[in-house]
Amino acid sequence: MTTLVIPAYNEGKNLQAVLKTAQKYVDEIIVVDDGSADNTFNVAQQEKGVVALCHLINRGQGAALETGNQKALARGADIIVHFDGDGQFLASEIKEVVFPIKEQRADVVFGSRFLEKKSNLPWFKEKIIIPLAHLVNKLFFGVSLTDPQSGFRALSRSAAQKIKINNDGMAHNSEIMAKVFRHNFKIEEVGITVLYHHFGQNFGQGMKIIKDLFLSKLID
Repeated sequence: MTTLVIPAYNEGKNLQAVLKTAQKYVDEIIVVDDGSADNTFNVAQQEKGVVALCHLINRGQGAALETGNQKALARGADIIVHFDGDGQFLASEIKEVVFPIKEQRADVVFGSRFLEKKSNLPWFKEKIIIPLAHLVNKLFFGVSLTDPQSGFRALSRSAAQKIKINNDGMAHNSEIMAKVFRHNFKIEEVGITVLYHHFGQNFGQGMKIIKDLFLSKLID
């Protein structure tokens, strides 16, 4: 069973369209409303075939993914796909991301914005955040992938069982990569398309990601 896990924070206006499109490509969808102030939870709850969970407070995307992972495993997921609720990912590419796992070529598949497909990255993200994330991942975690901060990934059941996400914030991307390498899971990268509808991170948010990366290394 392939289960889609969507962490969602104030995505009420985008979520329904994402769910309706994604349902064609997976067996089940789990939405974790991370303490939203809008109608995100109601939208998820009302959509047929969607399991809706809710954090009472906003804990962060990493925490929402971990909640979704645990629920997916409890419900018997064989493959868990991480996906965003804002419409920036293409649901049609889910089948490409899970294919290496279904073919038993990989335990974990990372979507990459830097392979054969081209994403319209904001300048600050492309020129500042991404290079810094590459550097931190390489120096502190021993991880070298083409995309250091992609949120579109797939994990086999065995991989998901061994990778517990401890970083509640945005540095969970690097944490997941580091633990995948540490467990010597078979990895593949697949080209994905990302559609940026708004500027993803400002300077302060970008620096918070870098700070979280350093802290997660120090307390690991």
